[in-house]
Formats: sequence, C-alpha cells, structure tokens
Amino acid sequence: MTVVILLLIISALWIIRIVRPVKGLAFVDYKVLSSPSEVMTMKILDVRDAADYRNCHIPSSINISIGRLPFVWKQELSPNESILIVSESPYKSKKAARLLKKQGFDQLYALRNMNCA
Repeated sequence: MTVVILLLIISALWIIRIVRPVKGLAFVDYKVLSSPSEVMTMKILDVRDAADYRNCHIPSSINISIGRLPFVWKQELSPNESILIVSESPYKSKKAARLLKKQGFDQLYALRNMNCA
C-alpha cells in the first residue's frame, strides 16, 4: 500500500514539473524569426537530436542536444546572452531552460512552433 502511495506522489510531482512554468522563460512565435533585429541580438540554441537538426534547422543556430547541454554549453553560450531555444516539444524547451537557468542565464526564450515544411 505504501509503495502505491509513493508511486502516486512521485507521478504527481513529475506531472507538476512538466506543467510548471520556468521563471524567466518566454515562449515566442515563429514570426519573431522574420524580424532580423530581434534575432540578431540572441543566440539560437537547437536542442533537438542531430538528425532532426540536419533535416531542418534555422540558419546560424547552434545544435546541442538536450542530453549534452549540461556538459558542453560553455563552449558555445554565455550567461549574459539572450538565448532562443528550439525544440520539438514545450517539455524539452522547459528542460533546457531549467538547465540554463541553473548556470545563470536570465534572458531565455523558447520557440513555440517550429515549422519544417
């Protein structure tokens, strides 16, 4: 009985973590990419797998998969930069934002809809 209750509590906490917003993360539409002045001031971080990145990506974006991000972010990113996160799901965008927030990043944005047509 206690194992079932423990599993329910863990499941509830996991769901809350997925749904809970990340403080300082703003979701932006794909239209922001059509404004050169906005995009020029931020680095575009694509956290999708390399195969998805090769298939379709935003020019000048940096590809660091979500699994490698905690280990290699220092090579390409700086906490004083604005970062636009590109991902296939809001969950992965939030995960990347949480990782970057722990490293001192304040200006974080996530692309709402990635159109690969």
